[in-house]
Amino acid sequence: MKSITREWISKAEGDWAAANLLFRARRNTNYDATCFHVQQCAEKYLKARLEEAGIASGKTHDLVKLLSLILPAEPSWNVLRQDLIVLTGC
Repeated sequence: MKSITREWISKAEGDWAAANLLFRARRNTNYDATCFHVQQCAEKYLKARLEEAGIASGKTHDLVKLLSLILPAEPSWNVLRQDLIVLTGC
């Protein structure tokens, strides 16, 4: 695995951990921040896979666009499209 891929994965896992902490807060649960970190997690995992495949992602936060770029390498990931559409709106 490329070192840049490992970096993206590490950052994605940090966002996932933050989202879980925010979601599980007993008081003042911040759903907007939770959604933001989940979106960021998905974006970083997509970018990690793109990096590993040698596909340039450019500067975008659009999860559907990132998915479209990765589909030639991971066609089965198309099942994620609807969920990524929702997260792109977060």
